[in-house]
Formats: sequence, structure tokens, C-alpha cells
Amino acid sequence: MSVRGLAALGAAAGLLAGCGFTPLYGTTGASGSLSRITVTTQDDRLGYRLREQLEDALGRDRATAPLYRLETTVEQSRRPLGRRIDDTATRYQLTVRGTWTLTPTSGGTPLSGSQTVTTTYAAADQPYAAIAAQQDGEDRAAAELARMIRLDLMRALAE
Repeated sequence: MSVRGLAALGAAAGLLAGCGFTPLYGTTGASGSLSRITVTTQDDRLGYRLREQLEDALGRDRATAPLYRLETTVEQSRRPLGRRIDDTATRYQLTVRGTWTLTPTSGGTPLSGSQTVTTTYAAADQPYAAIAAQQDGEDRAAAELARMIRLDLMRALAE
């Protein structure tokens, strides 16, 4: 790299440092606080899957005391799509709505929000395959919901 290139790079870094720019994923940005959020959900399969996905997405560090408590509630609805000649569904649409509240453990104003995810899965004729397909749809919805809640939390903590 030439001397001019190094000088330009140094000047750009100086300008960014002076403008107050903080990267979202930097150590001083929102990502440092994400690992210190403890997650609680409702006691059912979908709540469990959401909690597992959120803890993975947030990178929960159990070695440190939590700074925040995240409480979530999840509601799901299932709607049949497509009909066979015998009036049974060929696919189902699963809609999962998650509401969350982030409360600082030291007290303070809680933040809240909600997200909705819709996914579909095939209806199977065999009972085991039908259960497996429904659970796979729930797992995919929980993963997407956790991703969306994580983005909401990053936005809220960065402000």
C-alpha cells in the first residue's frame, strides 16, 4: 500500500472516530449487552424453542450477571390451505406472534415490542409425519421470531 493510501485510510478512521459513529456489532455497541440478557418464556414447546433460539442468537454469557430480563409470550394460530376432494387440508399456514418486554435488572423503564412470523408446512396423511411437519414449522417460526426479536433488541439498545 502506498503512503498516500495509508494517509487516506488514517484520515478516514479519524473522521469516523470524531463523528460519534459506533458500529452496531462493536464491543461498545449493542452486541456487548445482548450476551447479558436472561430470557424467560412460557412453559410449552413453542416457548421452549423460542427461548433456546433467543439464547443462541443473543450469545447468552452465563458467567456474568444479567443486565436485562427479556420476557416473551407467544401465540400461534394454524389455518388450513388448499383442500383435497375429501375436504382435508393439503398445507397449513402457521402464524406465530411474539411479544417481548426487556426490563433492566437495576430498574428503569422497560422496552417492549412484538413481531409476527408466518410459515407454511405440508399436511401429511400419516399421523407421525403430520406431527413432525407441524413441529418443523414451529421450529422454523421460532428461529425466525428469535432473529427478528434480536434485531429489535439491537435497535433498542443502540439508542
